[in-house]
Amino acid sequence: YKRARRGIGYLPQEASIFRRLSVEDNVLAVLETLDLPASGRKARLDELLEELDLTRLRTHGSYTLSGGERRRLEITRALATNPKFLLLDEPFAGIDPIAVGDIQDILTSLKKKNIGILITDHNVQDTLSITDRAYIISEGTILESGPPDVIVNSPKARAVYLGERFKMFQ
Repeated sequence: YKRARRGIGYLPQEASIFRRLSVEDNVLAVLETLDLPASGRKARLDELLEELDLTRLRTHGSYTLSGGERRRLEITRALATNPKFLLLDEPFAGIDPIAVGDIQDILTSLKKKNIGILITDHNVQDTLSITDRAYIISEGTILESGPPDVIVNSPKARAVYLGERFKMFQ
């Protein structure tokens, strides 16, 4: 609650939706915590569902969603409070490659809207391909930081995390 009031959205690694609610009711559960009239909540709901390509699923039970659809719903819920910054824990975990691409597109779009994004993820390929800056942290210490090409070519990053065989796909 305090995090949301400060303009920070959070997407945990573990599923964070209400499985027994519909897609729209999951988003409304967050929107109802905001000081908006009912018409404002409905307009924001419609906008978010459209933006994250969930309109066709709005009445579906959340338990029926695929991993990628669930992840999009979780992002939608995180965006409902109009955050200035999003913390995403393992956003690419447990979803298929097509869904990873969809999530990457969403995050790129959010970045263009000046929403700050912090991603923690072990999926280095997919994460570095959309980041402006990355950090390799080991035992609480930042070992390397910089744009993706600096990280990929860093002897420290390779020794501690990436390994010598690591290559970025194009």
